[in-house]
Amino acid sequence: MLKSKTFLKKTRAGGVLKIVREHYLRDDIGCGASGCTECCGALEGPALEPRPRDPESSLCPQPHYLLPDTNVLLHQIDILEDPVIRNVIVLQTVLQEVRNRSAPVYKRIRDVTSDLSKHFYTFTNEHHRDTYVEQEQGENANDRNDRAIRVAAKWYNEHMKKITADENYPQVIFITNDIKNKEKAIEEGIPAYTCEEYIKSLTANPELVDRLACLSDEGNEIESRKVIFPEHLPLSKLQQGIKSGVYLQGTFRASRENYLEATVWVHGDDDENREIILQGLRNLNRAVHEDIVAVELLPKSQWVAPSSVVLQDEGQNGDDVEDEEEKENTLKTAVNEKMLRPSGRVIGIIKRNWRPFCGMLSKSDIKESRRHLFTPADKRIPRIRIETRQASTLEGQRIIVAIDGWPKNSRYPNGHFVKNLGAVGDKETETEVLLLEHDVPHQPFSQAVLSFLPKMPWSITEEDMKNREDLRHLCVCSVDPPKCTDIDDALHCRELENGNLEVGVHIADVSHFIRPGNALDQESAKRGTTVYLCEKRIDMVPELLSSNLCSLRSNVDRLAFSCIWEMNHNAEILKTRFTKSAINSKASLTYAEAQMRIDSAAMNDDITTSLRGLNKLAKILKRQRIDAGALILSSPEVRFHVDSETHDPIDLQTKELRETNSMVEEFMLLANVSVAKKIHEEFCEHALLRKHPAPPPSNYEVLVKAAKAKNLDFKTDSAKALADSLDQVESPDFPYLNTLFRILATRCMMQAVYFCSGMDNDFHHYGLASPIYTHFTSPIRRYADIIVHRLLAVAIGADSTYPDLTNKHKLADLCKNLNFRHKMAQYAQRASVAFHTQLFFKNKGIVNEEAYILFVRKNAIVVLIPKYGLEGTVFFEEKNKPKPRLAYDEEMPSLKVEDTEFHVFDKVKVKVTLDSSNLQHQKIRMSLIEPQIPGISIPADSTTLNTDEPEKKRSKLEN
Repeated sequence: MLKSKTFLKKTRAGGVLKIVREHYLRDDIGCGASGCTECCGALEGPALEPRPRDPESSLCPQPHYLLPDTNVLLHQIDILEDPVIRNVIVLQTVLQEVRNRSAPVYKRIRDVTSDLSKHFYTFTNEHHRDTYVEQEQGENANDRNDRAIRVAAKWYNEHMKKITADENYPQVIFITNDIKNKEKAIEEGIPAYTCEEYIKSLTANPELVDRLACLSDEGNEIESRKVIFPEHLPLSKLQQGIKSGVYLQGTFRASRENYLEATVWVHGDDDENREIILQGLRNLNRAVHEDIVAVELLPKSQWVAPSSVVLQDEGQNGDDVEDEEEKENTLKTAVNEKMLRPSGRVIGIIKRNWRPFCGMLSKSDIKESRRHLFTPADKRIPRIRIETRQASTLEGQRIIVAIDGWPKNSRYPNGHFVKNLGAVGDKETETEVLLLEHDVPHQPFSQAVLSFLPKMPWSITEEDMKNREDLRHLCVCSVDPPKCTDIDDALHCRELENGNLEVGVHIADVSHFIRPGNALDQESAKRGTTVYLCEKRIDMVPELLSSNLCSLRSNVDRLAFSCIWEMNHNAEILKTRFTKSAINSKASLTYAEAQMRIDSAAMNDDITTSLRGLNKLAKILKRQRIDAGALILSSPEVRFHVDSETHDPIDLQTKELRETNSMVEEFMLLANVSVAKKIHEEFCEHALLRKHPAPPPSNYEVLVKAAKAKNLDFKTDSAKALADSLDQVESPDFPYLNTLFRILATRCMMQAVYFCSGMDNDFHHYGLASPIYTHFTSPIRRYADIIVHRLLAVAIGADSTYPDLTNKHKLADLCKNLNFRHKMAQYAQRASVAFHTQLFFKNKGIVNEEAYILFVRKNAIVVLIPKYGLEGTVFFEEKNKPKPRLAYDEEMPSLKVEDTEFHVFDKVKVKVTLDSSNLQHQKIRMSLIEPQIPGISIPADSTTLNTDEPEKKRSKLEN
């Protein structure tokens, strides 16, 4: 059956265009109930059970199917995913609306409908002869869709009655939270309930009530509350204001140190980013970290400076904001006019970036209360109010909670409980939490992915050697950390007949095994990077590749991609060539083993001679880079030694770097630069490159002030000037001073990012002082390197191209995902170090150690303990206790506590303990031992670990 609609449309040129829209209706679409003799259509996918075995419902005692509307699908997906809920009819109308409004929920509902055990059936009501409805004159799209859903629900009930012999036929229950829609359905004879009514009727499954999304702001209790936040403007007004320039659009970024402060990064048309400061609850106006918001710029007379106060949300269960107003007053301080920054307030939300959050329940002190506060693990996320009957069970557990909404008269957003992950402190639970919290894909590789792996046993064939050079005769070796199984690079150096040196970097040819577009390729692109945690590695590619076929083990044939230079003895490059190759590594060495060979006068074999040649050239290359302005920065790096039985950390030390670390790094950097030049020559619009933006001058303020306090004149107008300034820092009485300055300089840097050459003009890598750069040397653990391998292979004629490889818009989207995955991997690694450090101090007990002040705040100092690479905050104020006299000098910077003054880089002594007084809030705590401050007791508060767990063998800025 064909329905058509014809209408006329006026064109810009003034002509008239006839538009005909055709809509096909069918009579062969099945209802989804297996065994139905009335329907002609064959069932596709999961079918409804003929006699649904639903949970016992006091509202619907007879067998029934559920038919939810769009809003139920959008907001109650956690309920629908529960194993208890089965036999659900998902209408085409509803599915289309969900797809338009939320891609994540659409994917989740598609996953549920493909699960045979759930018996979810997708019914194409928009093409069914008896359920299709046309939009009536004066009827809006939403009302038409509501009517279409009711028509389908009514048809289903009539159909079920017809196909069932007895009177106890399966009913179709319409589930909607729209009261008017529900009333109309009941008038039309359709059984209809709200989601809450139905879930509460499942007496055998009371735990489902906790998973109901809290959507209603009505009710006497909430209505009677005082309005705390300004009303958000509607999206239409926001878009109009942004277009006219009245409002600015940007990404909301909450502060880790101060819950009453945030910034909004506004992306301009000229690629210049503007940072707007927001201070105070009302100016933050219910925005959550990473939301896309609209802000209104405040008059210059109301501009503020970034706060130097460390404030933590103590999470009262009520909505009294008087305490908040007192805290907001502490943000205000007399500052130099030069320190003021553009300031604003959130006036609307463009796009929420809410996700399920991991954390712990803070149980209410009110007896029998069902309302409690949830504290997210991420300090940038506000506490969330949830209702649950399981508070006693969930206390001391890591749980997942989702935000449902944030009323203007509520201090905190409302949410609902999603899942219990396990006990606080349990290793498996904590690992699961940090992987979920940092959105690290860690599920086992699916059979679809594994099906694209080579069959074992595997060996190099004649077909594999096409367009490939045989280099198995070369004395190639690898140098890696101990116990490394994913060896993705190897080196060689030999003297040529003309007296010059041939140097080769050989990289695992992962792209040979991962072909474009298949399931293995898609999964690798989604993961983006391998994530290295303490005692655990989340691979980007299956283990057969990462630890076997692509790992350049010694004494086995492996496929590689080689970058080979001819150099003179001054490390000047005379020729460069690239080739796919086959190699056979002669040794797999650790950094210590390689260093021992280089230093041993008794060893003169081919491998040792090659290493010495490489080391000599690497020193020259490093000096050349530094002379060009490359930065050599520092950050605390730690290694755990674990008990072989319990796997608890029993020792923690900073990592030792040898010459061989630098040797490997220099040739990896050189290979990346050489490959970047080559792929950009061949693909000027489609090269995947990596850049490191120069920091804005404001980033260096803390460094310049610290230098001024030490009577040093720091130049920061270029990387070379900064590098020279850092090199001049020396003090016979303070040998660690130079390292502290370099650590502080690291904090001033911007994040390095991947980008497509055709979408950007600035290619410069600030930290490496290189005009062009990419990632080529780690394809086992970085998907960016796989793309670069494919580009290089096409450039040298070793492989063919494919459409997505030369589509700059798709490449730009890929870069966006890779940058996100790379950042999340770093955060997950740091969180893993933080947890293992907690375990270490739990076993160690109280430790007294020397520390250095990194930052001075208005009410605290941030210190670093070099021995453990541990950073933490020591506060000088404690709630409900007399406050000491504090005098903060922003210019120095310095903090005077009573009569004791603290400056950046001062040496102090601190006591480090693990506070286990509260099971669910175990924290490493620091308290000041020296200098002693007469008359007051210094409280200790939680530290924030900021150890930068390094990626394997690479420099900070290279990554």
